[in-house]
Amino acid sequence: MTDRPILMFDSGIGGLTVLREARVLMPDRRFVYVADDAAFPFGAWEEPALRAHILELFAKLLDRFSPAISVIACNTASTLVIDALRDRFPDHPFVGTVPAIKPAAERTRSGLVSVLATPGTVKRQYTRDLISKWAQKCHVRLVGSDNLAGLAEIYMREGFVDEEAVRAEIAPCFVEHDELRTDIVVLACTHYPFLANRMRKTAPWPVDWLDPAEAIARRAMSLLVPMDGPLPVDKPDIAVFTSGKADFAISRLMQGFGLTVP
Repeated sequence: MTDRPILMFDSGIGGLTVLREARVLMPDRRFVYVADDAAFPFGAWEEPALRAHILELFAKLLDRFSPAISVIACNTASTLVIDALRDRFPDHPFVGTVPAIKPAAERTRSGLVSVLATPGTVKRQYTRDLISKWAQKCHVRLVGSDNLAGLAEIYMREGFVDEEAVRAEIAPCFVEHDELRTDIVVLACTHYPFLANRMRKTAPWPVDWLDPAEAIARRAMSLLVPMDGPLPVDKPDIAVFTSGKADFAISRLMQGFGLTVP
């Protein structure tokens, strides 16, 4: 039997949306959730510095936790560093998070799709390559939000958020052209699903908000060797903060997700 954990990595709380789905699919697995809050937000970093930071951090995380697999539950980090992680740690499996452009292109009826992401994900060539490969017949609008990830953090900490601020951030996603309207918005940041209800409320018309969390969790499950015994009861799921501290609100949030903050 192996009780090596699944490591979930994000800059903050966004990866909890993936953890939630992974728990449903893999209830017998142990999880370590790593919030790189000392580096939040990733979008404010220059790319070479962020790449080097994440590579060095993972050298420490893999040594400390010896996970069975690591899930990069962050679009910004995945589109920047997933290939470099696989090159540096070739014997360790990584699952990335990339914008769900392929399923959006398959589902859209109007052909008007928006990708709501951080500015870092929007400007990444990786994202444009996905559009070229999977969505050539669609009009894809890339919308980079400077503030939504932070608004999601506030909402999950405090239980409320400025709905007008949410409305302003999502407004560029909605396009009308030749009597057609945007019908799918890809949530290309794992923080954003926490604001989905507020987005639906403030949107000018209904759309399909595409959340890739379940698909990410299923991919992770497919790469794991099945466990041959019960989970040890003396090893709880934990949340680790690179800042070395978590405030009371975040600690309560983590506990609500079944995570112990050491």
